[in-house]
Amino acid sequence: MSRTLIIIGLCIVTIGLLWPWLSKLPFGQLPGDIAIRREGFSFFFPITTMILISVVLSAMLWLFNR
Repeated sequence: MSRTLIIIGLCIVTIGLLWPWLSKLPFGQLPGDIAIRREGFSFFFPITTMILISVVLSAMLWLFNR
């Protein structure tokens, strides 16, 4: 359990350090992401991005547990 928490913490730190470059990637603007913009209101639901991240993380965890 402690090994898993350390790995998760290191991943969060790495993502935080790389954030200036990661924010320039087109994630969050993929086809299928829901964006509603109206006067005085905006709503964004990145469903396609969440599915893609879920698949990648599931594959990585599957590989680490082998």
